[in-house]
Amino acid sequence: MAVQQSRPIDIVIAEKNPLLQSSLVKIFAGDERFSLAAVTDDGERFMEAVERIPFDVGIIGWEMPYMDGRAVLQALRNRADAPRLIVYTGSPNPDVPRQAMTLGAAGFCSKRETPEQLLDTILAVAAGRMVFPFIDVSSLASDPLAGLTPRERELLAALAGGLTNQQMASQLDISLNTVKFHLKNLYDKLGVGNRAQAVAFYLKGREGR
Repeated sequence: MAVQQSRPIDIVIAEKNPLLQSSLVKIFAGDERFSLAAVTDDGERFMEAVERIPFDVGIIGWEMPYMDGRAVLQALRNRADAPRLIVYTGSPNPDVPRQAMTLGAAGFCSKRETPEQLLDTILAVAAGRMVFPFIDVSSLASDPLAGLTPRERELLAALAGGLTNQQMASQLDISLNTVKFHLKNLYDKLGVGNRAQAVAFYLKGREGR
């Protein structure tokens, strides 16, 4: 729901870095357009705030303890009363904006941007707009597997075939740690949390061909 700018925008932050937390608190305290309702340091406490406090926009990290940004988005994506969410992260993974959009985020802002860019993103999201860096939106609707590397596609097919991590390592002649590394990247790109969800993506992709 868009926020009328006759009142401040109510915000809750989930940020694990205490120094950045402090900086954000000072920024919002000095700007009458915003009202900081709560500051949390992980996803679980952010979800508790969702249950306790009505607010307009949540600013969440991508990599947080206990419950990361992906899990928060998944938990709130089908709730009609959920706040609009902005992923605010320093993650170097260029695929994070696409994943965040796919999971229902309303905006994305990199920590490499200026504080003014974050404030502009909040204002736009509160007004009902979507704010993301350039994303090929057609790829979101057409093929969720389009962003995978050839190795990641091999591993996904192996997952669908029921192979264990050790069996995949032997079949592809790579180490077990390398398998785990590729699987983590694979899950991140698909926006899933486990192999069952990844296999579901794979099967859906094959059905669409």
